[in-house]
Amino acid sequence: MNKPLSLTAGALVAAYAVFTSGCAHSSCCDAKHDHASHAAPAGNAVKQLVAVVQPTAGNKCTGVVRFTEVDGTVYVYGEISGLTPNQRHAMHIHEFGDGTGTDGTKAGGHYNPEEKPHGLPGSDARHAGDLGNLQADAQGKTVYRGEFSNISLLGPKNPIIGRGVIIHAKPDDGGQPVGNAGPRVGFGTIGVANPKQ
Repeated sequence: MNKPLSLTAGALVAAYAVFTSGCAHSSCCDAKHDHASHAAPAGNAVKQLVAVVQPTAGNKCTGVVRFTEVDGTVYVYGEISGLTPNQRHAMHIHEFGDGTGTDGTKAGGHYNPEEKPHGLPGSDARHAGDLGNLQADAQGKTVYRGEFSNISLLGPKNPIIGRGVIIHAKPDDGGQPVGNAGPRVGFGTIGVANPKQ
């Protein structure tokens, strides 16, 4: 059983390497190789990432979070429902886009490649994945908007593609080490959005 999974993982890693480098030739390791001659066409550039949030076991949290990068700033827009009415809920980018569990814990911890302390938006001393809080209305719905310069879609600065979005049961109070935000009520993997939709 493990062999097919191993091959699949290897194929995904190879495909990602080609996708990010625009190069499928082993000679790319040669400094003299012309990468530009076979780079992906500009029309195929990734313009937006998307995470479809699904509820963890026993919860109702659903929604869509979109990430768009313009001139080094990542704009985050989310529409989330199934939250606790009139309550704040923390939202973070986590290390992994692994949604195979039922409670969101396979997403790992907060995405923190720079090894900074936890914090709320507006502070430079915070995890790359610290997005702050959602404010639910009386129907348990919210619209979230944020702007961040410490992350990027594909790189070079703290790329978020393939990582996970987690919605928590409680608000992020800014405390250490992860804001006391409670259980994970929603999870979505950050992937490439279809530009034709």
